[in-house]
Parts: sequence; structure tokens; C-alpha cells
Amino acid sequence: MDGARRHRFASPVIALVCGLTLAACGSVVTGTPVSIYEDPFTVAGLPVTDGPSGPRPGVSHAQLDVDGFSGSDVDVLATDALDDIQKFWRQQYPMLFRGEFTPVRRLVSWDASAAPGEGPVFCGDPTDGFVNAGYCSLDDSIGWDRGILMPAMVDAFGPMSVVMVLAHEYGHAVQTQSGALGDDDPTIVAEQQADCYAGAFMRHVAEGDSTHFSLNTSDGLNDVLAATVAVRDEDPGDPDSVHGSAFERVTAAQIGFTDGVPACAAIDLQDIETRRSTLPREFDNPLDTTGELPVTRETLEAFATTFGDIMPTSPAPTVDYSGADTGCPDATATEPVSYCPATNTIGVSVDALAERGRPAVDDDDLVVPVDVTGDYGAYVLFLSRYVLAVQNQAGQALDDARAGLRSACLAGVVTAALGPSGGNPDAAVTLSPGDLDEAVSGLLTDGLAASDVDGRTVPSGFARVDAFRWGVLGGRDSCDARFR
Repeated sequence: MDGARRHRFASPVIALVCGLTLAACGSVVTGTPVSIYEDPFTVAGLPVTDGPSGPRPGVSHAQLDVDGFSGSDVDVLATDALDDIQKFWRQQYPMLFRGEFTPVRRLVSWDASAAPGEGPVFCGDPTDGFVNAGYCSLDDSIGWDRGILMPAMVDAFGPMSVVMVLAHEYGHAVQTQSGALGDDDPTIVAEQQADCYAGAFMRHVAEGDSTHFSLNTSDGLNDVLAATVAVRDEDPGDPDSVHGSAFERVTAAQIGFTDGVPACAAIDLQDIETRRSTLPREFDNPLDTTGELPVTRETLEAFATTFGDIMPTSPAPTVDYSGADTGCPDATATEPVSYCPATNTIGVSVDALAERGRPAVDDDDLVVPVDVTGDYGAYVLFLSRYVLAVQNQAGQALDDARAGLRSACLAGVVTAALGPSGGNPDAAVTLSPGDLDEAVSGLLTDGLAASDVDGRTVPSGFARVDAFRWGVLGGRDSCDARFR
């Protein structure tokens, strides 16, 4: 098996198998800005929709040969997905690469809970206990675990998460067929491109061009991105961390959704390293691989000081730690933290905010984590209300959709400044790996960090995350220009 490359989905319950060149499954923003910059209620130029997401009713199922096909709902879902993905690449491939597109040679389904020796072989290895999905260049095959992984994905994030996984794996097949990447290319480049290709396919579905599936651009797309967030590299210092952080994975998927497959093929190591230069890549203490800073009044005071150093405003807002509801005459109190323009006061319910920043308890029985929680999920909420004070001082409106997205964008600017190359070496607090992932997860789930002064936010988690990402990568001027 020397020289074979097996790309595998980043399931947190699977150890890497030795003896193969493994790549399981960002960059700076490329391409031309689309109409979301003018209309905050669109999603990369598409209208925000709240219709159905998932398999289309009444459509005949695909008839593809699958080794180990069980007839289960998951196998039918996966086969329909692969049929649509292959149709997509028949259209896209000739426009990007030389030659005609050829579908993968083999599709494989297995049940990871089967007894040893009972399941099919995938990429030269038995599949019992293999809770994963992947692409194998050894025999040009794509396979998936129908027994544990895929049902867990459906339960946690809905059926379109399975489609996203398989679109990612098919991206690796396209890389192999086209020869666009070689064995010497870093695995992270292959993974970021594959995430991007999957995002491009999801736009194809959202535009109504998929035979078997539909995808709305509110909760449906939010769930797809949440699945990408959940399956991420938690410790970038780990040599087995080859997928990218949640922030990087969502960045790549959003590039594909916004700019299409040509932008995906353009992702290279220089792009990735340029973005990573502003982000934390290792924990300050090698014995501490969580980087968690419990939320207390003292830590919030330290953050407030740091925010003021990075993005000063005069007069600085007063912080009232007795509760989020300060009796504000011109804004609605938002729990667990709010901003009052009339008094230039941030109100904080410290215990409730601390609860928002509590890390999830490890559950060995959980195949994929549903939420990515931790301290920065709380601190970014606090930050989002601080930047409302910045906007208020600048005379910008605080009670519309642009104000909410501008808040997320400015929170991204301050977040980047807390990183290792943010130009603030004496800051009282700094980022740890995983902090941006916690912020992204919160933006997808409830969006308070991307809300206006009254707590109203746009329905698209994609738009909320995109605004935050824009600030992290682009700086304050880009936020003011985009959300003017």
C-alpha cells in the first residue's frame, strides 16, 4: 500500500492507521464579493429561505453499485448523494481540468459494529470497528460506515450532513483524478480544498439544481456548517491534526459556497499559512490542552481592559456586573450581556455568561459532538456588546441587521488582535487554539454575538459566521466598508 493516499473523515472516535499516507479531512478570502455585502439578508447572493432541507420526496432513488449495500435509509441517502455529486462533477470538471470526468471505480458501505471479518475491506483494511468515511486512492474508492458514523451524523445534524461528508470525500477523488495535487502537497491543502469543493456542491443544492436533495439557506445550511465545526482538529499542535480547525474548515466551505470550484482549486499552502499567521497554533502550557479561562468578574475586567487597548473608544463604556438588565431607556436588555446606548453601559449577568462559556463534558459514547463550547463562546458575547459602544461613539446605527453583522465583524477584528501576531504582546488575555471554533459554533447556534442592540440577528448562520470571519481576516476598515 505504499504511495496510497486514504482520505478519511475526521471522526473523533477513530485512531489513525499506520502504514498509509493519510489525509483526512481556509484560506484568505478569494474571488469577487457578492451581494451579501449590500443586503445582509442574503446568503452569498442567495435569498434566505426556510423551506425543506433533505431528500426530495417522490424522487426515484439512484441505482449505483455499492459493495455491502444494505438497503438501509443511510445507504439509500448516501447513494443518492453520490449520484448527485457525480452529476455535479460531470458539469464542473471539464471547466476546471483537462479531460472528461470519470466516476470513482468503487463504492463501499460497511457496518463498523459488525464482528471481525464480517464486513468488506476498504483500502486494504478490514472495516469492523472503522467508524469513518473516506476516499482511497489505492483503488479509487469511496466508503462509509452505515452502522455508527452516518446515523450519528443524521441524528446530530440532519441528513444533509451526510451529503456534505460525501461531497468532501468526492473532492479528494477529483484531486486524484485531475492530478492537481501530488503526494508531496501538504495534507492540509488537500483537506481545505475538499471542504471548499463540498461547499461549492452545497450551493448547487441550495440553488435547486440537485436531483435528490434540497437545502434551505437558514437552518439547513446552518446544520451543514455545524457538522463541519463539530468535526475539527482540536489541538493544532498534534501531528495528526491535518483537517484544520473549525474556523479553517468553515472558511474553506464558505469560499466554495460563495465563489465556486475555481476558488477551491486555487487554495494553496501560502493561502493557508497567511491566514494561520494571525491565529494561535499551540497552547502556552504544553500540559494544558484546553486553554480554558473560567468566566468571572475578574477575567471579564481583564478582557474589558484589553478590548479598550485594542479598539479604544472615548468615553469607554461602563460595565455593570450586577446583571444584563440595566433599565435601559433606549434598548432591549439581552441576556446574559447587553449594551445601553443612552448610558453607554454594558450590563453583565456574570453567572449566566459563565454558563455560556462552560466547556462541554467529554462523552465517550458520543460519536460526534453536537456543540463546540468553551470560554471564548462567552467572551465573544461580551466583546460583541463592547463593539456596540464603539459603533455608538462613531455615530453608526445600532438597531438594524447591518449593526448586528458589523458587531460580529468588529468582534472578529479584536479576536485577531488577541492572536500571536496581533501586535498586542502585553495584552492581559490572549487567544488559545480552539477559541475561534467556540465563537463560530455560537454564531451558528444562536447568533447573539451577531445581533443588534436589541438582540435581533439575521437568520443565516452562514452570514453571521462570514461577518466574523471577515473581521478576523480583513481588519476594521473592511468591516466599516462592508457594513456601512
